[in-house]
Amino acid sequence: MQKAKILAALLCAALLMACAGMITGGPLIREGEPTGVIEVINGSQRSVDVVLISACNASTYGLNRLPGGTAIPPGRSYRFTVSAGCWDVGAGVVGYGDAFQRMEVKPGGGVRYTVR
Repeated sequence: MQKAKILAALLCAALLMACAGMITGGPLIREGEPTGVIEVINGSQRSVDVVLISACNASTYGLNRLPGGTAIPPGRSYRFTVSAGCWDVGAGVVGYGDAFQRMEVKPGGGVRYTVR
């Protein structure tokens, strides 16, 4: 009986971790996979203060990937290292507007995404 409870608890924990990845957009770097870069370029007149990046198969765009207190000033950019593959990227200014794009990152390559 005790083993069954422990097994059930471990199974629940594993399911919760899997669901959390879908809500947050998943990890940017998946262990053992080749990586590339997504560069978000601010081509607008306002500072971009939110960048959402999620795996294309995630159920949401996830959470802001910029470090706390960080924004991308006009004319500047920020680079994210990600596993190669399909990514949905959204960027914008809180209370002003946003833009979204799906992109494919090649191993060792990079994709530039300009927010206007």
